[in-house]
Amino acid sequence: MSDLTGFLVIDKPAGLTSHDVVARVRRLVGRAVKVGHAGTLDPAATGVLPVAVGSATRLIEHLMEARKGYTGVVRLGVQTTTDDAEGEVIAIQPVPALTVAEIETVFARFRGDIWQQPPAFSALRVDGRRAYALARAGDSVALPPRPARIDRLELLACALPDLTIAVECGKGVYVRALARDIGAALGCGAHLAALQRTFTGPFRIEQAIPFAAITDRATVVQHLLPPEMALGDWPAIQLDPAETRRVQHGMAIPASDDDASRARAHDPAGRLVALLERDGRWWRPVKVFNNG
Repeated sequence: MSDLTGFLVIDKPAGLTSHDVVARVRRLVGRAVKVGHAGTLDPAATGVLPVAVGSATRLIEHLMEARKGYTGVVRLGVQTTTDDAEGEVIAIQPVPALTVAEIETVFARFRGDIWQQPPAFSALRVDGRRAYALARAGDSVALPPRPARIDRLELLACALPDLTIAVECGKGVYVRALARDIGAALGCGAHLAALQRTFTGPFRIEQAIPFAAITDRATVVQHLLPPEMALGDWPAIQLDPAETRRVQHGMAIPASDDDASRARAHDPAGRLVALLERDGRWWRPVKVFNNG
């Protein structure tokens, strides 16, 4: 892999789309280098946005499956068209004098495996068109509920009408839809007033580089993290020169005696050369990376 291969962990500021961030990085590294992001953040949201550069873009799908963490502010009593602060206010209701115990009882309903209706203003497709485009055009959009997994939902602070929450979840969860549904369950409606993503898989907010600090190609190279960081839970196999050549040509190599079903393979210099899947007593390469 070239020096322009790896992940930038960017702390996205509010007001920019994830595409804006990718476009900035692409301008800095040159259009010949592939750039992509792993998991869209809404414009109003901040926090961890992993940006893949070069061959690391082939690992984005693995990060899309990763767990994600957030802190957010749920504002009770106000509902919006987008379920966050970007939308128009559509209803205002009084907020009851809720106790922490009452809030915790409602939160318990949203932990674990749930069904969640995505927001009308989302990028999901309806009859070939983005839901947000239909909603902006004034069309009625009712997306069907989808299964979702919420591993953690914790009340960090209660200062009515605001609830500060921590969320850890699987892919496809809309935190603004969660805020909407919490408000409905509490009987006063709500929207997501603020959101920060604190981690995506192995990438944490503590590693994140402020977007303004990425100013030129040199700073991109300086802050790139190794691509294999996206595969933190994959066992690593160190190849000798002969094994490296076989794998780079798409050929299988003997598997070890452990029970791992997948592994990442590194050449003698420590560079990631392939992703492997077990086929009986053999490791077969399913993705091969060019280290030229």
